[in-house]
Parts: sequence; C-alpha cells; structure tokens
Amino acid sequence: MQKIIKDRQLIDDPWVLLQESPDAAALELQTGRDIIVPLNCWQEQQELLATHEGQIGVWLDSHELPESLGEGLQRLPLIALNFPEFKDGRAFSSARALRQNLAYQGEIRAIGDVARDQLFFMARCGFTSFALREDQDPETCLEAFEDFREAYQPAIDQPLPLFRRRPA
Repeated sequence: MQKIIKDRQLIDDPWVLLQESPDAAALELQTGRDIIVPLNCWQEQQELLATHEGQIGVWLDSHELPESLGEGLQRLPLIALNFPEFKDGRAFSSARALRQNLAYQGEIRAIGDVARDQLFFMARCGFTSFALREDQDPETCLEAFEDFREAYQPAIDQPLPLFRRRPA
C-alpha cells in the first residue's frame, strides 16, 4: 500500500486511483474499497457508480475546471487534482477555487508529478493530502511544511497578508 501525506502525517493510502473509466466487472474488483475515478467517468457513469460499495472521489486533469463537478461537488469526500508535469501549475488555481469560490470542505489531493519543493505552496492553496512521485522520500517530504515560518501573501491557509496581521 502506498504511503501518502495527509494532514501533515504519513498514512497508508486507503484510496485506489483508477486511471480509466471502469466497467461493471472492473468496478466489482474494487468492491468495498474507496476509489478515485476520472471526471468523465463520474459524469457519464452515475448509475454504475451508485452501485459501488465504498466511497467515490473524482480526479481532475489540469485542463478540467472544478466547476464541471456541478452540484455533486459537496457530496464528494475527495477531489484529486493532477499535476501532469512539474511546470504545469493549473491545479494550484483549481485547489484555491475549490476552497475559496466553491466552499469545498473535503479532502483535496495532489496527484501526478508531486515533489517536495511544491508541498508548502500546495498546502497554502488548500491541498490536504499528497500522493508523491515515486522518487520522493515521504519522510523527508514531511519537512517541507516547515520550510518557511511566515508567508507574506494571503492564501487559503492565511487569508491576511503579513502587513495586516498583528505582531505576536
């Protein structure tokens, strides 16, 4: 079982990420397990997914907007945002939109090309869990959240900029 970082702790990942839309037979193999399905699967196979015994999360590619989840958004326990490559940062904006504009309170997971250097900034945008790239050491990556003591700009984790905060 893969280790992920969730709420700044290492845990075994209870979710199975399905890369393709499952048919009934493939879905039956995952009975009782929590699954993350691609957006098009979630949109097109509602009846099939309704029979699944386990939680269902949705993953969005970097070009897919959170608004495309529609009214079902708040029922989802997990939304995974894919980073197809390091230089593609659109998922940062999607995480912030989920938290700030759509008031999503569930788990937002970073998947794909996720490395230590990004974790502090991902957390500032609203991510709560991180499925790291295979070459990343999860223990070492935990230290990323302590790389900086203060952030100047406002973000999801600190809505006030530094100059508006009272000195401690």
